[in-house]
This record gives sequence, C-alpha cells and structure tokens, in this order.
Amino acid sequence: MGKDSALIPVEDGKYDYSFVDPNDPRALEVKSIEVLEQVGEVEGPTGANENLLIIGDSGDALRSLGTIPEYAEKYGGKVKLVYIDPPFNTEQAFDHYADQLEHSIWLTMMRDRIRDFKPLLHPDASIWVHLDDSEVHRMRALMDEEFGAENFIATVVWQKKYSRDNRPAIGTVHDYILVYAPAGAQRWKTLRNRIPRISAAQYRNPNNDPNGPWRPVPMDVQGGHATASQFYDVITPSGKIVRPANGRAWSVTAPVMQAMRDRGEVYFGLDGSGKPNTIRYLKDDEGLVPWTWWPHEEVGNNDDAKKEIIALFGEDQVFDTPKPERLLERVIRIATNADDLVLDCFAGSGTSAAVAHKLGRRWLTVELSQEVADTFTVPRLRKVQRGTDSIGISVREAEGFADADMDGRVKPDDAKALLRAIKEVQKVGLKSLSPEAGAALVQELRERLKPVSARQSVCQDGGFTVAKMGPSMYEVDDEHGMVFLSPEATNGAWSKAIAGQLKFTLTPDDPVFCGVRKRQRLAVIDGVADETVVRTVVEHLGEKERAVIVAKGVLPEAGDLLQRLSPGSRIKKAPEDMFPKGTVN
Repeated sequence: MGKDSALIPVEDGKYDYSFVDPNDPRALEVKSIEVLEQVGEVEGPTGANENLLIIGDSGDALRSLGTIPEYAEKYGGKVKLVYIDPPFNTEQAFDHYADQLEHSIWLTMMRDRIRDFKPLLHPDASIWVHLDDSEVHRMRALMDEEFGAENFIATVVWQKKYSRDNRPAIGTVHDYILVYAPAGAQRWKTLRNRIPRISAAQYRNPNNDPNGPWRPVPMDVQGGHATASQFYDVITPSGKIVRPANGRAWSVTAPVMQAMRDRGEVYFGLDGSGKPNTIRYLKDDEGLVPWTWWPHEEVGNNDDAKKEIIALFGEDQVFDTPKPERLLERVIRIATNADDLVLDCFAGSGTSAAVAHKLGRRWLTVELSQEVADTFTVPRLRKVQRGTDSIGISVREAEGFADADMDGRVKPDDAKALLRAIKEVQKVGLKSLSPEAGAALVQELRERLKPVSARQSVCQDGGFTVAKMGPSMYEVDDEHGMVFLSPEATNGAWSKAIAGQLKFTLTPDDPVFCGVRKRQRLAVIDGVADETVVRTVVEHLGEKERAVIVAKGVLPEAGDLLQRLSPGSRIKKAPEDMFPKGTVN
C-alpha cells in the first residue's frame, strides 16, 4: 500500500498523513515561502542569505525549494550533504513528535522526501539516513530503489549508549546511518575526507622544526611476517645499542634505516638513546579512512546530547531525541568542505544546522513544529550565531593544563610526566618533609595542573533566515472530487503562489505582470478576466513576449480575443486549469 500513492498532511504541525492520488492538487501544490526574519549578518558565505530555516512540512518545503525559481536557482544542484534523522516509527510517545507512523505511510513519506530533494542534490552529494532497528531494513530497500544498490556506500553503526540496560531481552546500544552517493562509491571515495588520525594536541615542535609540529612514531612492527633483514642492532647517537622487543622487528631494513638517519628522519628521544622513531608531521597526516564502527568515545552518545540540550535550555526544556554535536561533526567533516551546503529536512533541536554553521558550511533545514522551532531550533541557532552556546564541538576537553606560571597552558603529556616525577621525588627526595607536607605539595601541584577546556576555533557570526511555509491556496471536497480556491487566495499571496507553481520569477515592481519566465509574462487576476483585462495585458507585452493570464473566472470572449491579439499567449482559470483533471479521490 502507498507505492502508487502520495501523502498529504492531515493536520498542520504533526506527522499525520493520508494517501491520495499522486496528481492530487494537495500533493502537487507549490506553496510560497514567507520570510519571517533575518538574524545576524545578511551577506557572506555563512550569512542570512545563505542559511535558511523553514518552519512547516518538509515535503512542502522541499518541493518549493526545488520549484520556485528564486530558491531553485540558489539551491538547486548545490546540496553536498543530506543528513536525515527522521521520526523512527518506534511506537514510542515523544513529547514533541507523533513518532508512531504505520510502516507504509512512513516509507511513502520517506520516498516522497527523497524525490523532493533530488533536484537539490549536487552531482557529488552523499545522503546519510539515521535510523534504528525499526525501519532500517525497509529504508535500505527504499534507498536501493531510489539511488541504485550500486551506490550504497556503507552502514555506519553508532554506539549511542555505553551503560547496560537489563530490562529488555537484549539491550540495544546502537543506531544505524545508511550512506549513499549517487555518483558511485569510486567517485565519492576520491571526494570524501578522512577522519583525524590523532589529536592535533599530540603533535609538538620542541625544536622549532621548520616543517611544523610533529610526533614520534615507533619503528618496530610485529615480527611474525618480518624477514631476517628486519632483525638487527641499532646504535643510537649516544652509543647505546637497542634491539626490537621480543616478537617485534624493525619496520625497515638496516640500509633503509641508515638512509633515513642520514636525512634526519629518525628520532631517538631527547637524550639520543631511545629506540628509533620516525617523525610524522601534522601537515602530512592524511588521517584515517572512515570505518563503520563509531564508538561513543569518539563521537558522543545519547547522554552527551541530552547534556548539551540541558546546557542550552535548562532542565525544564528537554528534547527527547537529540544527537551529540560530535556525531554530526564527523558526518559533516567526512562529506563536505568549507562553504558546502548541508540539508536536514527534520531539524528537531537544530543540531545539524548548528554544527554546519560552526564548521563554516552553509545549511538548509526544515522543522515541522512551530513549537519545536520556537523552543529549540531558533534559540539554539541564535546562540551559535552569537558565539554564546559553549557546548558540543565549541569546546574540547583536556587540550592542556592550567598553570599560572606557564602562560596558562601545559601539554597533557608533559603534565602527566611531571606528576609521575613528583611521585618519585616524594618517595626519595622529600624525606625532610612530613608525609602530610609532602602530600599537600603534591595536591597543590595537581590543582595547578588540572585539565582545562579549550574553546575550539568554530565559525561564529554569519547569520540565517527564518521562514515558514505559506498557506494552501486550495481546498478540496473529497466527497465530490472538487477543488476550490481557499480564503487565503487573494491579492499578493495568491499571485506569489501562482508564480511559484508555474515557475515564474517574481517581478514585484511591475504594475501589470507579477512574474517572468524567459519571454513569457505572468498576469494573475484576482477576479474575472474579460476583454478589458486581455487588452491591458497585451498592450504591456514587449516585442516577441507572450502572456500567461491566470484568473478566478474567464469570460469566453476573453480567450478568443487573447488568441487574436497575441497568438501563443494563454489564459487559465484557477483552480480548474492549474492541476490535472480528475485527480481528487
């Protein structure tokens, strides 16, 4: 059920849908997008003219973004990453979502969203769909159908919990993220980014190396597959002889080792007597190929996400299904680069847009619920724009240690080594002190070397636009299969909606025409089109221009006159001529 049907919302602001014919006016209508406010800077790569939050049904929003010329020109073919975190259909009662959609309705909703955002996709885009066990198998089949099974990239497994739950038969601790790339796996492999191999804080430059920060990498490997040429003694610069540990071998042969030493590529420690290490520079670290297991230590978990929301909004405003910022950071860093466009058509608390903004990406997001947008999405994005959120990826823990005498920063490895040294000194060198005094000294040093949070360099300022979907211009009598104009279909609102539906670019300063499309001009008449209307329209046409007239009523002689005065021009009566016939069930 639903494969040959379309969905329409039953009630605004809720995930509640009914099946209709795919050509039903309610499934085809292109609603206007009404701008409510612009926050922060308007221009610039992350300004309000680039970043857009739409409040309303995501199907309506995506259809309008891909059809209305002003938006289709800006966003069509530009989206590099689609991250979808839809209602999971888990039959759980959430405070802010009706997350109880019957399977066929849920799948049809997802299929329609996919088809609606396809015109927005960049040729090298990737689509990431976040799911749990409830629908992942069905969604995999749907994605194969819509994008081709050959364009499946991976199923990422995210560890969302780290503590055991003894209530179910088998505790669930993970979600899935399906990844597809329409350009194909081989093409996308050349485009996606790797993940950092190791924290940049572990790269040092104690000797002011002109190549920048570096770190030592041991030159021994497991000896099981090593050749005889990888087992030999190495004489260090201090004259000490070192060998690989039992079961280990050197990673290179002796001649290669010597050549590397001659080039200054081997490090033997500060005193020149340690085992050999290669020098790996931060600038040369290409990172790791992403894999499908994402543990919570690397990308956060549900508890982290809830703590982030509480930190933003307090204990009384808790969003039920947030995702940690580090999870979205990894997705966005893998799939995009600076200034790329990210789309999330289920905004929720706004995590994807917030992280995209912090990482210097442009973003589009849609939130169904006005309440959710007012309570979570908009306030969160305001804080990001102002740089006052101080949560998630804005802060990195344990990047250094505070010490007033050391310019506020001591590297973690140095601090740990210092603490170990203090313990040894306490054993042998503080005998003149009482145990209490020695313990007090150690405690004081510990306090001075506590880990501190370091604010990460994230994109602030910029801006975003808040908009909402305009009202429907049509009402449908399902019993008799009739379509009527709604009370909202008046004056400028109706003209704007008709222009979007017919893909005309608005011309608000023109006294006669409300839209233009190549050599066609659009005139929308809030009343009856008669001979006077036709003559006025034709008189204002330029050379080789033709008119499209849409009116609520059309007199028979008006159409005949238009064909005589301007062959090729057309006149339409709304709503009858706006949609295919006989499509209302």
